Amino acid sequence: MRRTLAACCAAHFLVDFACAFLAFRFLGRGGGLAALLLVYNFCAFAVQMPLGLLADRWDRDSALAAAGTLTVALAYGLTPLPWLAAVLAGLGNAAFHVGAGLETLSISRDRAGPLGLFVSPGAVGLFFGTPLGKGGSFPAWGVAGLLTLAAVFLMLTKQPRPGGGAAALPPLGTVALPLLGLLAVVVLRSWVGMGLTFPWKGEGYWAAVLVLALAAGKAAGGYLADRFGFRRTAILSLALSAALLLLAPEHPLLGTAAIFLFNMTMPLTLWASARLLPSARGFAFGLLTFGLFLGFLPAAFGGTMSAFMAAVWALASLALLLPGLGRAVGP
Repeated sequence: MRRTLAACCAAHFLVDFACAFLAFRFLGRGGGLAALLLVYNFCAFAVQMPLGLLADRWDRDSALAAAGTLTVALAYGLTPLPWLAAVLAGLGNAAFHVGAGLETLSISRDRAGPLGLFVSPGAVGLFFGTPLGKGGSFPAWGVAGLLTLAAVFLMLTKQPRPGGGAAALPPLGTVALPLLGLLAVVVLRSWVGMGLTFPWKGEGYWAAVLVLALAAGKAAGGYLADRFGFRRTAILSLALSAALLLLAPEHPLLGTAAIFLFNMTMPLTLWASARLLPSARGFAFGLLTFGLFLGFLPAAFGGTMSAFMAAVWALASLALLLPGLGRAVGP
């Protein structure tokens, strides 16, 4: 179990690093980077939903994760065709996330801690891949080589799915509203993360501190929920985050704490969606990542958000999250 989780976490960092590095080193050379990033993000996040449906029937999660990792590596060979490279990198990213996400769910069983640990390295990979892509000297062939090595390790980590093979998508009628609530939580979290502006947000070391707080919040959320309860963790984290967000513009330390707390719910939403659709966890996983793309859109078209509105959305997220958690946890 530990080897599988370590491989998925390391590959998550590397895949997101490689995609950011590719975008800023090669795809923006001829202009039009914003449009290319929009296409990439659509392929990387929106496509995870149909891929998840296929993965639920295929039951080859480690192979899908490895194939996605190799597809990102292949995109490096198509940089003279930036649109094709963007599509290929996005599709590879999507395949990796679905495959590795399902592998992590297989070892998580009834716990959210491993999920939090899996999702946390991606933001760190993006953070390091972006400046190195813009002006670093790291060789592109080195990134592609590391991706290939990661794919080999992923192929060696297959975990049996709980309950055996793949199953059909169950009726959605009884879980549709809780699932939509979880989807809305992800949309709001993505929108806040992309659109929220602080005077100090991009200054000096605070940019790195914020990314580390975001990653640490995701990692801590699952383990705290396992220890203290899902609903209690959700209520405390989002209520405190809302309060601290009001003070964030003038107080970087409090703003960092708010980001940490706000992101603690990410593994909770993934865990709850998988519990609501136990025989279609790939679809549930992909549905929530589609929410990441929806939340990205306002920022992609220039939208920003004040700290006050972020606090409002944090409280709205709590109201939307509790029904889904309640249904997943049970009486």
